[in-house]
Amino acid sequence: MKIIDFMGWRKLALAFSVVLLIASIGSLVMRQLEWGLDFTGGTLVEVHFGEEADLPAIRAALNQGGFAGAIVVAFGTEKDVLIRLPQGHSQAAGDDVLQLLNKEAAGGVELRRAEFVGPQVGDELREQGGLAMLLALGLIMLYIAFRFQLKFALSAVIALVHDIVITLGFFSLTGLEFDLTVLAAILAVIGYSLNDTIVVYDRIRENFRKLRGLSPVEVVNRSLTETLSRTVVTSLTTVLVLVSLAIFGGDMIFGFAVALLVGVTVGTYSSIYMASNILLMLGVTKDDLMLPVREGADQDGLAP
Repeated sequence: MKIIDFMGWRKLALAFSVVLLIASIGSLVMRQLEWGLDFTGGTLVEVHFGEEADLPAIRAALNQGGFAGAIVVAFGTEKDVLIRLPQGHSQAAGDDVLQLLNKEAAGGVELRRAEFVGPQVGDELREQGGLAMLLALGLIMLYIAFRFQLKFALSAVIALVHDIVITLGFFSLTGLEFDLTVLAAILAVIGYSLNDTIVVYDRIRENFRKLRGLSPVEVVNRSLTETLSRTVVTSLTTVLVLVSLAIFGGDMIFGFAVALLVGVTVGTYSSIYMASNILLMLGVTKDDLMLPVREGADQDGLAP
């Protein structure tokens, strides 16, 4: 098997990741996230028109009817419209919007759904979502430290933080709405990226124990080469499914599919270049992974 020199590019990969992290953190600080209704509070109304919807006319009617600041977008088809109302409206705002639009629309309007989220609920969801990610990272660190070694745990968690920050930065830079489905996708990205990293770490540990005379860089390169086919096949099939969901799945799961698509791509890259790179930077050696030998084991083995 030809061994690919992945770690020969580790400095360039590290510089690339630093640039992505700086851009992501800068965008999160300056632009922040486009929080969805789940986090900000407000009212979401989905309506279906009997004929093609005129979005500018709908916006004008809502402004005149006392719903200033409403966001009106097409939703799926030319007859389906999603209306997002800011805070300050009651739970009955969906019925009020329906009555107002029925006066303006010739073909009639049907209310598909109306969701109301109070500001207190939105704040709680935002706080609990952040705590969920922190708890997940903490438990992952404990698990990897128990299964492998502390250096592996630190490397894996740093790589996962790298994936999460870049995915959040993508949503901040693009202005895509960040709602509960996107948060769920990011938590799924943590699991996916961790699974990839553990597969690589398991092979690194195995090769450290059985190979003789190789440097840590050579062991890592051999381990990455041996797991490359599995990584490529798994990631490629996942990406194909996510692209299909993003294109044909509709607006309801578009953010979910995009978040997973970005997260899986970044996670595959980080499992090769970040997790292993950081492991080498922390100075992993063969001694870190050798199994402890019971005192007197050799003498017992030689005893008649």
